[in-house]
Amino acid sequence: MLEGALARAKPVVRWSLGHALPRTVLRREAKRGDLQGRMVVAAADGRDLTGLFEEIRAAGPLARTRFGWMTTTHAAVREVLSSEDFRVGVIGADGSPLGRLVEWSAGEHLHPVRPPSLLAVNPPEHTRYRKLVTGVFTARAVEQLRGRVQEIADGLLDGLDPHRPLDLVESYCGLLPVTVISEILGVPPSDLGKVLALGSAAAPSLDLGLGWRTFRHVETALGEFDTWLGEHLEHLRRHPGKDLFSKLVAARDDGVGLTETELKSTAGLVLAAGFETTVNLLGSGIALLAGDPGQLAVLRERPELWGNAVEEVLRYDPPVLLTGRLATRATEIAGVPLPRGALVTTVLAGANR
Repeated sequence: MLEGALARAKPVVRWSLGHALPRTVLRREAKRGDLQGRMVVAAADGRDLTGLFEEIRAAGPLARTRFGWMTTTHAAVREVLSSEDFRVGVIGADGSPLGRLVEWSAGEHLHPVRPPSLLAVNPPEHTRYRKLVTGVFTARAVEQLRGRVQEIADGLLDGLDPHRPLDLVESYCGLLPVTVISEILGVPPSDLGKVLALGSAAAPSLDLGLGWRTFRHVETALGEFDTWLGEHLEHLRRHPGKDLFSKLVAARDDGVGLTETELKSTAGLVLAAGFETTVNLLGSGIALLAGDPGQLAVLRERPELWGNAVEEVLRYDPPVLLTGRLATRATEIAGVPLPRGALVTTVLAGANR
């Protein structure tokens, strides 16, 4: 009976610590004028952030917040993200009472922002892990996907009815990346519908402040994807294909490959992160060009400029708003001294403006 009660309590604790508590604190601090609280709340509400970017920048290269420091300065962002004085913050890794509670309540299934995800590990684990992944996902390998991606995009566009109103995110922006990702993962045609549904359901796993129902829906999808992945990996080991994931399963560095958990985590990250970021990029690009007919006309006349246009969309309205790093030692950024353990939030969307 006790074990059952504890098992039921764990997801409630996970949601409370990972979503309900941060959401409550951020909204409270936003009302008090805290820059980071205001940024997160405004982004969640879909408001324009341009004014906040400038307000943070006006506060100096590093703006002090209730939660640490924040920067929209390009030079400071680059320094924080490249410096060995900073690492990815792994919740529950500090040994504190709150950290131990996070660790106790952790789910057993994969998650794109929990170890061993590439987003949540530091060197030397990250170095070994990344070497194997980038050895397969090379620029040349990705370029070889161009023809197939074009076929998928053309097929989706040809299937749209030009005479009826439609939701482009649902009918195109959402389907293109998850279909391509499914082929990268070697998903058989019979499982494509299932993976499409799971990818859509799991995409909010990267978001903060989920409601309880959405959180449980995401966790259920991640659990089902974890189970499916175990079966899929076994199939790929017996019957490897030409897809990139089959190559990653077989990849070795000094005779050692990725573990089962690391392979699952990589697939989950590719699906969740690749799905959400690309959907946002496509949606933003379409909206920006629809609102600027002059620029759209230029691209129609000179299609060789599309590469520049995509880069500009990524600069102006990137799919990732911000990311944080923890100082591993006392250090200094842009002349501002930072103590060990300081959290610096780099606002990627503001750094290129």
